Amino acid sequence: MDISVKFLGGAGSVTGSKYLIDTGDFEFLVDCGLFQGRRELRERNWDKFPMPLDQMEAIVLTHAHLDHVGYLPRLVKQGFTGPIYCTEATAELAKILLLDSGKLQEEEAEYARKKGYSRHDDPQPLYSMEDAEKVFPQFVPCDFDKPVEINPNIHATFYHAGHILGASIVKIVIQGDQQKKRLVFSGDLGRYHDPILFPPTRIPKADILWIESTYGNRISKKIKPEDELRDAILDTFDRGGLVIIPSFAIGRTQLIMYYIFQLMEKGKIPKVPVFADSPMGINATELYMKFKSDHRLSAVLEEDEAHPFDFPQLKYYKKQEESKSLNEYRGNAIIISASGMATGGRVLHHLYHHLPNEKNGVIFVGYQAEGTRGRRILEGEKFITIYGQQVPSNAKVYQVESLSAHADQEELMEWAEGFCEKPKMTFVIHGEEESSEELAMKLKNELGWNTIIPNYLESVMLFEGI
Repeated sequence: MDISVKFLGGAGSVTGSKYLIDTGDFEFLVDCGLFQGRRELRERNWDKFPMPLDQMEAIVLTHAHLDHVGYLPRLVKQGFTGPIYCTEATAELAKILLLDSGKLQEEEAEYARKKGYSRHDDPQPLYSMEDAEKVFPQFVPCDFDKPVEINPNIHATFYHAGHILGASIVKIVIQGDQQKKRLVFSGDLGRYHDPILFPPTRIPKADILWIESTYGNRISKKIKPEDELRDAILDTFDRGGLVIIPSFAIGRTQLIMYYIFQLMEKGKIPKVPVFADSPMGINATELYMKFKSDHRLSAVLEEDEAHPFDFPQLKYYKKQEESKSLNEYRGNAIIISASGMATGGRVLHHLYHHLPNEKNGVIFVGYQAEGTRGRRILEGEKFITIYGQQVPSNAKVYQVESLSAHADQEELMEWAEGFCEKPKMTFVIHGEEESSEELAMKLKNELGWNTIIPNYLESVMLFEGI
């Protein structure tokens, strides 16, 4: 049996993760992400899938973020009919995300058609909500730590990765005619001291390793995340402004609510209104109540008193009318709204109305990919295009890097040091060029690993005649 991999995404960029594993008589995909960020990346979403889909027999997912699952409706629309293996929480979160993604793409296509700013006469969405729903029957929910058979010779096991609810490190064991090989995919690794999620599981052995490098060249500040968040909030409140926090609906929104709750309870920030204005974020928060064994807050969520997802100042806004009521809001308040990179969603509405006001503050609490609106705001561009209009960016901008859900360089190295043996190959993926290069060099110099930074659409032979 020969085993090879083709890098269909997540190579040379922090987006579009897709790794096609070919064992000769069985081909499957690990992750199925949407390309986001720069236009040249987004345009890849429209390309025809580079193999006949009747030859691809399964998909294995590490977690539910769009850059790992967002291409599923497009793939199913093109003819993929096989099973999609993932943890139960990942399946439920993916349903929420994919429906929202389909809805946003429909709305953006319609808005572009109405305003006439598309290059196309009749702009179409990449996929619709209906397309997203067609994916759901193909999900196969799996337990953590229990091998699942995806083929008589191939088994996958999901281990806690941190990062978001249900996120996993995936170990795939392939039994050949003569040998057994272990492929390990880190997925996106979380923080070791996350107050909500379990730390990444250490895996002792891997013949081939895929390790993410989002923060491969960054070491997080030693300041506590809640202190950074507090300082940014108080600085904005001192100017009489309101705080806007663009936040990923899954994972980051819940962590932000946790820290704001803690800060208010400890008297470190005033008890002002907190608006969670993200229907998807609200739905995701409800899943934390359902999958209590997947995180550390079980005991807290069972108590009758106030807790991070239900305290007096917190208002959940699902209806559009409620969201619009914040357009004219003035004074101290906190708005938490998706998307985290300001690429879409309700946060655009809030930025459109509140970014021009120099009293206000915009706090970025996660990675801002190249080419995204969030990255442009963070880098200080004076005017930001929102809804086809140039909006002055006068609000003060903050970045709380320590709130990232991604392991930093030190944590990536700590996880890598958990392997008892050197992998035969280590692919450094899911990172911008500098991040991947620095982590690859560090793994090579300090651990003696054979590291490879793959290119988009590159194919690599992993094993021959096993």
